[in-house]
Amino acid sequence: MHEGDCNVILLNDVLPRVRFENYRRGLCLLDPYGLHLSWEVIAAAGKAGTIDLVLNFPVADMNRNALWRDPTKVGPASKARMTTFWGDDLWMQVAYTKKRGLFEEFSEKEDNETITNAFRKRLRDIAGFANVTKPLPMRNSKGVTVYYLFGASQKAVATKIITDIFRKYGQRGGP
Repeated sequence: MHEGDCNVILLNDVLPRVRFENYRRGLCLLDPYGLHLSWEVIAAAGKAGTIDLVLNFPVADMNRNALWRDPTKVGPASKARMTTFWGDDLWMQVAYTKKRGLFEEFSEKEDNETITNAFRKRLRDIAGFANVTKPLPMRNSKGVTVYYLFGASQKAVATKIITDIFRKYGQRGGP
């Protein structure tokens, strides 16, 4: 058992032990309370080639703290947390579209689907997972999406299993 910051422990103690040449594979469930997970962990899992991943994508925390309608009002600490989770500050280009107003240009916030689709692409293209599921929205009792679940793997069969589970849960209509 390990205690401490998951970003450090996973990178230094856990993920390096799940190596192909040792005939090991792992299932990593990343369920951060909010924007406390570092992209480095996600990227290391993808690059290892031996890790299947289920990730809680905390969109409610993102919307509450970093993805405001007016990005100029977001504090530096919240921007830094979002950048650490995303892996770089390109999330700003994904989350906001420049629009032309009557007198000046302004930024308009994109919807959750646009942001999750961009993150799904990052999981494939940057983290190196060969297969990434369509994210499953997880809603609270009022029907508001509080997070999305992603499944990612090098093996198509793993993402097929995750997709089947997501489909069954999605047909139930959420929590």
